[in-house]
Amino acid sequence: MEHVAPDFAQLAYDGAPTGIVLTEQRVIRTCNTTFANLLGYRVDDLLGQSFRILYGSDEEFENIRDIGLNRLQQAGVYSDERLVRHRAGHGIWCRFRARTLAPHAPLERVVMSFAPINEAEPVSLS
Repeated sequence: MEHVAPDFAQLAYDGAPTGIVLTEQRVIRTCNTTFANLLGYRVDDLLGQSFRILYGSDEEFENIRDIGLNRLQQAGVYSDERLVRHRAGHGIWCRFRARTLAPHAPLERVVMSFAPINEAEPVSLS
């Protein structure tokens, strides 16, 4: 019987303890299972979706874009703590990190990580 080697890179990506997502112009192109589960989705539900689904309003979505934009342009990386929306409607505080793959146009392609800060109680967004 032939032994098929596991795809260790895929195992590491999907099993990472932190949610990982790659976006192009704020549209989700790929994400790991941890990211999808954190937000109450399946990976396939998120692919091709705007990052807008993670925020409570269009205004919040637009404002959050500009917070780290200068830092991404200057240093290529940015981090903060932010509240993102779970599919069920409650909020989750996360440690957020971003690295642009295109500093000249920082939102063109970005790799981000999301790690929940407090896994106890969801945050009401009402």
